[in-house]
Amino acid sequence: MYKLYGKRICDLAIAVPVAVFAAPFILALAVLVRLKLGAPVLFRQERPGVNGRAFTIYKFRTMTDRRDAAGNLLPDGERLTAFGKFLRSTSLDELPELWNVLRGEMSLVGP
Repeated sequence: MYKLYGKRICDLAIAVPVAVFAAPFILALAVLVRLKLGAPVLFRQERPGVNGRAFTIYKFRTMTDRRDAAGNLLPDGERLTAFGKFLRSTSLDELPELWNVLRGEMSLVGP
């Protein structure tokens, strides 16, 4: 019973107040990402979810899309910005994942 409803209720009980409280902060970070890295502000990636069903996870961008002369993306280490390092080291780049939790695509803890 917990697996069906309890976990979801716990996720919502935590994620809704956190999302409301963090909304102005998330908006401010989105503006900073836009100013420092340009558009798009969010990084999107397909991830396996419950029962292997894919969903799109959202995070703040931390890297540029710089390419070499041949048009290939530069290695991650060269594209990661100082601001991106800060976002990653503080896990602030993961705040948009609250949207995934609210939608029921992922949980705050565990599978």
